Amino acid sequence: MRTHLVWDWNGTLFHDIHAVIEATNASFTELGLPPITLERYRELYCVPVPRFYERLMGRLPTAEEWEIMDETFHRHYWVRAEEAALADGAAELLAQRRAAGQTQSLCSLAPHEQLLPIVRSHGIADHFVRIDGRTGPSDSGKAAHMVRHLGALQGIDPARTVVIGDAVDDAVAARHAGVRAVLYTGGSHSRASLEAAGVPVVDSLAEAVAAADELAA
Repeated sequence: MRTHLVWDWNGTLFHDIHAVIEATNASFTELGLPPITLERYRELYCVPVPRFYERLMGRLPTAEEWEIMDETFHRHYWVRAEEAALADGAAELLAQRRAAGQTQSLCSLAPHEQLLPIVRSHGIADHFVRIDGRTGPSDSGKAAHMVRHLGALQGIDPARTVVIGDAVDDAVAARHAGVRAVLYTGGSHSRASLEAAGVPVVDSLAEAVAAADELAA
């Protein structure tokens, strides 16, 4: 039986959490905020991202503050992302799934015009039947984006579709789109945060794939 996997990028296939922390702290320095540890980041991080800043600042940033925060983070992040690598085993898993005739797609909140080049640079773009990055504002979650992504796929059974991501928002988006989800602990959230989503939580991408196949079956 065939399972369609919808992969997340940042923190899932792309092991960029350290680039994220470095960029976050570099931007915090510019904004006059104290640095944050990886553990604290994983405890507090959430989507939409302005809510993350609310947890740090005690209030939501204004529209002007958010624009500055978003631009500052991305300016630092994309420099550091050049040194990040795929998650352990990601390339092999993607190749194995494709060779076995299973379909996969990529749905990310990374800007589409920057997502495509970096996915191609890691030699894995051909493993996906569709790649969709964000084309609109960065202050919302993935739910509507996931619906559009799944709606654009051809011949995919929602009952056998599973989202694999590293954030509670991936599970929220999957539920909103009427599909299942598995969450991976190698990215932006602590295990405790992920378990609150009420979906399977795993510690490796190989486990994520196995769990997804079980859900789809």
